[in-house]
Amino acid sequence: MNNRQPKTRIQQKNTLVILEAALDVFSQFGFRGSTLDQIAKTAGMSKPNLLYYFASKEAIHTVLLEGLLETWLEPLHKLDAAGNPRAEILAYVHRKLQMSRDFPRESRLFANEILQGAPRIGPAIEGELKKLVEEKSIVIDRWITEGKIAPVDPRHLLFSIWSLTQHYADFDVQVRMVLGEERPDPFPDAEAFLDTIFTRILAPDQK
Repeated sequence: MNNRQPKTRIQQKNTLVILEAALDVFSQFGFRGSTLDQIAKTAGMSKPNLLYYFASKEAIHTVLLEGLLETWLEPLHKLDAAGNPRAEILAYVHRKLQMSRDFPRESRLFANEILQGAPRIGPAIEGELKKLVEEKSIVIDRWITEGKIAPVDPRHLLFSIWSLTQHYADFDVQVRMVLGEERPDPFPDAEAFLDTIFTRILAPDQK
């Protein structure tokens, strides 16, 4: 963004309009396939007006990714080391699935960035995200040691949760086409199915 920070209500509103339009464009076409002209047209303003708020396409994309990472980390932050292990992990699954329902564009934006090699968000993944995964992996390992859940690789458990929940955002069109009009909302069945999967995976051996 330009050095001038939005100060008036109109400037704040226009900044939000631009970011909302950019989210639509980036989530559809990816970073490389998107242009400032597309974003300006979607925002309903001229390109010069847009450039008053953001100096480049990269600047807009960076702001969106920074906000997205905070949103993405919040559900994992809520995994409570003092809670019931299986209940905590299932609650995390539910939060991630709810995010796919509520924030599909954000999920596709993140996926596009990763598919390009994470050129703009790589440092945050290797820093903040990796640190949080390591912290929660220690918690999961402790639950395993205490016999509260079955032995699993904590990191791959998290990877599987991410892939199984974010699929419903990143491949929404495919999911809905396969399910057909008679099942227009895939999320209730998805939640029940994922509950079954992870309950079975996490159940400690009964001896």
